Amino acid sequence: MSTLFEPVTAGALRLSTRIVMAPLTRNRAPGALANAHMAAYYRQRANPTTGAGLIVTEATAISHQGQGYADVPGIWSAEQVAAWKQVTDAVHAEGGQIVMQLWHVGRISHTSLQPGGAAPVAPSAIAAKAKTVLLIEGKAQFVETSPPRALDASELPGIVADYRRAAANAIAAGFDGVEVHAANGYLIDQFLRRGSNQRNDAYGGSIENRARFLQEVMQAVVAEIGGDRTGIRISPVTPANDASDDAPQPLFTHVVKALAPLGLAFVHVIEGSTGGPRDHQQGPAPFDYAALRQAYRDAGGQGAWMVNNGYDLPLANQALAEGADLVAFGRPFIANPDLGARLRQGGPFNTLDRATLYGGGEAGYLDYPTLG
Repeated sequence: MSTLFEPVTAGALRLSTRIVMAPLTRNRAPGALANAHMAAYYRQRANPTTGAGLIVTEATAISHQGQGYADVPGIWSAEQVAAWKQVTDAVHAEGGQIVMQLWHVGRISHTSLQPGGAAPVAPSAIAAKAKTVLLIEGKAQFVETSPPRALDASELPGIVADYRRAAANAIAAGFDGVEVHAANGYLIDQFLRRGSNQRNDAYGGSIENRARFLQEVMQAVVAEIGGDRTGIRISPVTPANDASDDAPQPLFTHVVKALAPLGLAFVHVIEGSTGGPRDHQQGPAPFDYAALRQAYRDAGGQGAWMVNNGYDLPLANQALAEGADLVAFGRPFIANPDLGARLRQGGPFNTLDRATLYGGGEAGYLDYPTLG
């Protein structure tokens, strides 16, 4: 039986342990640029013995239009590529591996964050019952998202090209791969779900149509950098950012079957409500994650299966025994840079300071103590 501390292969990634640091937005990248504080933060968590076998970065905007929160990083310019190199160099110096999460927020944005103060974009002109983060006088403030406009079908190839360029830029910046963010009610997820997609063209209506944009993005990224360096994150039943669908099981079964031929490095699945109850459900019955994984395998999917949400060591080892390959830990990695070492010995674990999660400086970012 596999354990959390054994090596595993995920596409081109040869990982020392099955512990993954999940993507965590921290709003500490003024000007959408990675910086020395970020390099130190990821370096603290990069040693595969004491930290993570694999790090997935905070969500990173593929374009200015894709930005939805204050002071989050981007990957659409040469300046951003150069800035990220200090992060990848720091992680690799510790023997770690790191992939970049590629992000377009869609309707989860605010006009003050968009180019020229424009409305955010979405599959349909439906405002999300959600909030985003602005930094006002240096302090994080949660504000209502701005009403979006519906994307014209003619605009979609340009956004797909933005994903492709972002993937190429990530590799140029020294990343070991990318994870496409298709979860948590952001743009790709908005196309997938009936609650946010009411289009009547080739990208709306049937499950096949609603999944079309995801497939086009994934095919473009894989064509650019290879499936073995590409992962994807999905969240079948999360209510995050007003994500809703009345039939998630057939929807996401179709999604994973469509992903199977792409030769992905991994599929990252948030179980339940993101950062909330693992037993949250949408639709008429509890979501069957084992059936989802089996559908992926039956369709020929070889990528590592990564599970996420509320995991501790016993639950992680149970998931591995039942067929998972990787276990992602989110907020525990904020307060515990050496989470891997702490999991090995059963704690103790530092307490998370929620007041310093979003924005700010070194406090609550670089000053959590390690063992000893």
